[in-house]
Amino acid sequence: MELLISLIAGAVGGNVAGGLLKDINLGVLGNSIAGIIGGGLGGQILSMVGAGGIAGAAGGMEAAALIGQVASGGVGGGIVLAIVGAIKNMLAK
Repeated sequence: MELLISLIAGAVGGNVAGGLLKDINLGVLGNSIAGIIGGGLGGQILSMVGAGGIAGAAGGMEAAALIGQVASGGVGGGIVLAIVGAIKNMLAK
């Protein structure tokens, strides 16, 4: 379930980053694909550092874990989009 949340948040994060930074915008499909990849990576990194297991610890911590997954997925999606967009712009010159 955490991976799915990270992937969706990554797609959203990629599209938000593409909307805010027009010079790296890859279009809706490109932003979504880069975001999904970044969201998956961001979610996995969060799990590796130990924050992924918080969800079952206590009732109040489930919301914190969900917010963490969404944040890491969104940020990861934006970062991967920025990297791919920068590489695309460098190759176009």
